[in-house]
Amino acid sequence: MRVLTLSTLFPDAGRPAFGRFVERQTQGLAARPGVAVRVVAPIGVPPLLSRHPRYAAFRAVPLHEVRGGLDVARPRFPVVPGPGAVLGARLLARRLLPMLRRLHADFPFNVIDAEFFWPDGPAAVRLGAALGVPVSIKARGADIHYWGTRRGCAQQVVDAGRAAAGLLAVSGPLRADMIAAGMPADRIAVHHTGVDQAAFTIADRAAAKTALGLSGPVLLSVGHLIPRKGQAVAIAALAHVPGATLLLAGEGPDRAMLERAAETAGVADRVRFLGNVAHAGLPALFAAADLFVLPTASEGLANVWVESLACGVPVVTTDIGGAREVIDRPAAGRLVPRDPAAFANAIHTLLADPPAREATRAAAQPFSWGRNAEQLEAHLRALVAAGAGNR
Repeated sequence: MRVLTLSTLFPDAGRPAFGRFVERQTQGLAARPGVAVRVVAPIGVPPLLSRHPRYAAFRAVPLHEVRGGLDVARPRFPVVPGPGAVLGARLLARRLLPMLRRLHADFPFNVIDAEFFWPDGPAAVRLGAALGVPVSIKARGADIHYWGTRRGCAQQVVDAGRAAAGLLAVSGPLRADMIAAGMPADRIAVHHTGVDQAAFTIADRAAAKTALGLSGPVLLSVGHLIPRKGQAVAIAALAHVPGATLLLAGEGPDRAMLERAAETAGVADRVRFLGNVAHAGLPALFAAADLFVLPTASEGLANVWVESLACGVPVVTTDIGGAREVIDRPAAGRLVPRDPAAFANAIHTLLADPPAREATRAAAQPFSWGRNAEQLEAHLRALVAAGAGNR
């Protein structure tokens, strides 16, 4: 089986944690016997803003590279900010079609694996139709809950879901949301994420804190600094947890606002902004953390929840998406409303009576990259077989 993985959500040298879970999943698939994979990870750049600081760093990203054993092409495609975002899928498909025709002649892929629903999904459907290959689209959360409800994009997302040969969702609740939006239930399978149980494991917490120059309770939050992730809620909660330190791993447009929020709340000396952290650097942060906090507004099933549990670190997060499929026992943490008081209360409860770390880690045991790759291969092979039978 020859797979073309298409994903605008994929890490590069400047964004090492951006879509790392897609990269890891694809590596697992490529390692399966009898499977060959090529990756196309397009980067969207507004033509008139290519030299803006937000996009200038992309100039250093190579158009083609071998990364983590994967052959990765990184073509640029035009995007139009604001209302013009509705053109994203069409512009992406138009940019990729000549390239994929050439690639298909050299590497005759027999399925397209689109790893995000916008703009990847609708673009993949157009490309699959032009090249005569079946398409799978995976939903991860924001692509359904944001782009799937945005005017001008929502119908494109649903139409792509109806046209694709197969669909994947990272959690049961996300699958239900896709069905409610009008996508075919019989074509949607739940495909859970994995976790590297060897890299993300229980470590010496006291030593990890000392290595980072920390003492006392440590709270960790990992995610892009954007309103949806809710770091402002975590900062406000910190004001009610004396002596604790909050580590914020990630970068984004909310950083300045969050720094001001920490000053206003009187906790600036107890909040550390770590910026972008390479995925390989996360285990050291989890090792030092007593709790992981993520006051997110929407999520499919966050990889960081599972990684935290694998490290024996309980999670405090909101009751959204697939949270109940991960935080499924008291030792795994707490699901609370998205407000500072609720988060502070849960933090106090878990710090006062922490569960055994092995009991917390046990909640992550069902999630493995091996199982993830096996299920993805079976899903894609079924689409290839059905496509061959229909010809």
